[in-house]
Amino acid sequence: MSRIVVLGAGLGGVIMAYEMKDKMRPSDELTVVNLGSTYSFVPSNPWVAVGWREPEAVTVDLEPIFKHRGINLRPEGARRVMASENRIALNDGTFIDYDYLIVATGPDLAFDEVPGLGPEGHTQSICQVDHAAEAKRAFDTLLNEPGPVVVGAVQGASCFGPAYEFAFILDTALRQARKRDQVPITFVTPEPYIGHLGLDGVGDTKGLIESAMRERHIKWITNAKVAKVAPDRMYVEEVDEAGKTAAKHELPFAFSMMLPAFRGVPAVYGIEGLVNPRGFVTVDKHQRNEAFPNIFAVGVCVAVPAVGKTPLPVGVPKTGFMIESMVTATAENIAALLTGEEPRAVASWNAVCLADFGDEGIAFVAQPQIPPRNVNWSSQGRWVHAAKIGFEKYFLHKVRQGKAETFYENLALHMLGIRKLKEIEIAPG
Repeated sequence: MSRIVVLGAGLGGVIMAYEMKDKMRPSDELTVVNLGSTYSFVPSNPWVAVGWREPEAVTVDLEPIFKHRGINLRPEGARRVMASENRIALNDGTFIDYDYLIVATGPDLAFDEVPGLGPEGHTQSICQVDHAAEAKRAFDTLLNEPGPVVVGAVQGASCFGPAYEFAFILDTALRQARKRDQVPITFVTPEPYIGHLGLDGVGDTKGLIESAMRERHIKWITNAKVAKVAPDRMYVEEVDEAGKTAAKHELPFAFSMMLPAFRGVPAVYGIEGLVNPRGFVTVDKHQRNEAFPNIFAVGVCVAVPAVGKTPLPVGVPKTGFMIESMVTATAENIAALLTGEEPRAVASWNAVCLADFGDEGIAFVAQPQIPPRNVNWSSQGRWVHAAKIGFEKYFLHKVRQGKAETFYENLALHMLGIRKLKEIEIAPG
């Protein structure tokens, strides 16, 4: 019997548990360690923040589902991974041992790196469902007392899609409330240009998003470093190509939502050989850490080099399908190890993204996500909004059913020529 532990029950961790359960032997034991027993569908958080979804509509109680599937759940959460001892210290003072560990924690939200940033400061967040619920209360105040809005991401951020989504969704919600004419919106981002997305663009995301922002009267500041946030204004330094301050902006706001930079969670931060200086887990092409070969990682916690040089730090996003490709590769590779074989599966890291604007949206496909690419495509239309709603319902259904994937999903991806894995390597000899 081998003890397999998944650390984290977010998008990557839950699907990882389901897929690993399908691949491992009947005698093996699977445990998920998470702080709490609830899964929330993070892509719906922008809708929660404007009242289009209630938090309970996008959350799932994992305990009965895991029990039905024979997956152990430890909701105490992890205090520290003791990698050299193959053990995890939990928050309640107990320990859990493992033969294989899959880190799927997601990120730690680095609000503290910018004075005044975040829900405990002066800006809202949509990174967690409870943050989005708090943002909804601030949005209600904005409707009653309209004023300027500042939306975007700070330097070092790596998840720009939700920032763009929220700016457009906010625009749509304000228009529906007949308050848009009283609310100027400014988008603030460290990206060198609109639509960079941490990926140096995908297809014509620059042209499409810039055009959509002009059409909706959303102003923007790129190469923007947020110096600090006060209760009613944001202090932003716009830098040149050398990273030197070229202009300073003092932006008043009645409402602001800014995404923070990410870093590794405290449970793994600073473990030599396991993580990089920022706390993200380093992995090889098989999602496996070289210093601790019985540890794998999937999702936002994985260290990925930046795409090109930018004047300000701009991280690389880990989109949903890219994460699922990591999950499939990891499940295949641990299954191989369980039967005495070597890992051979390599994740495709393809990206399929639907950015909702509330009434339309932009979709893009990047194969692979990191350039140079074989496929580099983007498109805009009302169909994207409908597709995002359909995806939300499908994915939550999948989580509630305890399934990693379905026949229909596989068929659709096959027809589109989108794969989770590269060809599995052939073992020598």
